Amino acid sequence: MAYPLQLGLQDATSPLMEELIQFHDHTLMIALLLSTMVFYTILTTVTTKLTNKNMLDSQGIETIWTIAPALILILIAMPSLRVLYMMDEVNNPHLTVKTIGHQWYWSYEYTDYKNLEFDSYMIPTQDLIPGQFRLLETDHRMVVPTDSPVRMLITADDVIHSWAVPTLGEKMDAIPGRLNQTTFVVSHPGVFYGQCSEICGANHSFMPISVEAIPLIHFEDWSTSMLAKI
Repeated sequence: MAYPLQLGLQDATSPLMEELIQFHDHTLMIALLLSTMVFYTILTTVTTKLTNKNMLDSQGIETIWTIAPALILILIAMPSLRVLYMMDEVNNPHLTVKTIGHQWYWSYEYTDYKNLEFDSYMIPTQDLIPGQFRLLETDHRMVVPTDSPVRMLITADDVIHSWAVPTLGEKMDAIPGRLNQTTFVVSHPGVFYGQCSEICGANHSFMPISVEAIPLIHFEDWSTSMLAKI
């Protein structure tokens, strides 16, 4: 859960988000070192009047400042490609959930169950109970089991939306006429929040996402109770 004046990323609740945070820290450290070196070079150039005539034409230095940026780009690109492939891999999901974006709510369909589907609307401010978060709580949460690969099939019914839950490291556009796919594994129980991250209309900011992760045995009880209500 994000908090006011937060500078860093939200705590990871999935292995994919842990990888994204590690890649972020890796790249940020390289950028910090480069910025420090460039700032030191500029400061030295401005504050000193010394001139080394051998530096005015040096093939060795030209070779270094050509090869060094290429090596730095490789140091950034290789981990980036690894994370990209991890985000695209979908291996034997235990559960498939189809979500459809509407103006301005989400619909969820559990395709492994017959007729298990529901709409998820934001709870109005006046109906919130103590402890619930304004603009983030929904009347029906998307419930998933922990430690189980979950495949998300994402589309939209009217305009472009985006299903995004930062703490899970998930952000996928919901496009009318197109079915996008992503996957995640929740590492521990909890309730995780997100919002549509596309400007999809007047009520764009009132289209929250709430994901509740529970142990598998409790998920089976939840699915049984939901099917009994239909």
